[in-house]
Order: sequence, then structure tokens, then C-alpha cells
Amino acid sequence: MILEDHVDIVNEDDVIAGRRKVRMLAAEIGFSPAEWAMLAAVITELSRNILDYAGRGEVLFHAIEDGGRRGIAVIARDHGPGIPNIKEALQASYSVAGGLGVGLRGVKGLMDSLEIISVPGKGTTVTARKWLS
Repeated sequence: MILEDHVDIVNEDDVIAGRRKVRMLAAEIGFSPAEWAMLAAVITELSRNILDYAGRGEVLFHAIEDGGRRGIAVIARDHGPGIPNIKEALQASYSVAGGLGVGLRGVKGLMDSLEIISVPGKGTTVTARKWLS
């Protein structure tokens, strides 16, 4: 049984590899196929943010357990420019690159919890958790 995995995010092929690996882990944990797709979308959003804003980074995912609940944690890390205002970055209208600005906000809506630690000029770590229903 795979309990954890990671992908170095350097190009679009890595985004695809991350999607595939998180679906495999989610299946082993017991998530439904619809939830595998949702987790793959989360990996896509976080990985593309890494590519767009930092150029490179990594995404880790592992099985989690708390009081009998099982789930998955996704951690995206980079050493890019950081997010100057996290609260603003989670707003519907926020966009740095002229896009729709729904990346982090969308991840927050799909997951049960989202934590962002970002230091301008040093990088960002996003941790998201999803529990089995």
C-alpha cells in the first residue's frame, strides 16, 4: 500500500504525474472516483501555481488519520516570490497573472482545510486536507 508520495514540479509533465499519483493514493485510502478527480484538480491548481509563480517546487501527498478518521494531506512547496497578502489571494477577484484568480480559492472550496504559510522572497507552503466522508 502506498501511504505517501511526492512529485518535483518542474514542467507540465510533472503536473500530470502528480495527478496520476494522487488518484492512486486516494483510491488506496478509500476515496470515491469523484473524489479522486477532485484531488487531481487540487494537484493541478497547486502545481500550476508553482510553475507560474515560482518556476519549480514540489507537491507531497500522504495518508492521514485522526481519531479514526482517514484522509489525505496535500502539501505544495516552493521557494518563489511568496504571496504578499494571503487573505487577498483567497478572494474571488484576486489575480496576479491576469487569470481568473480562482486557484487557491478553488482549492479551499474543494478541501476540508487549507493552510498557507508564505514569506515574500522566500516561498510558499500550502497544506490542504480532505477527509473521507
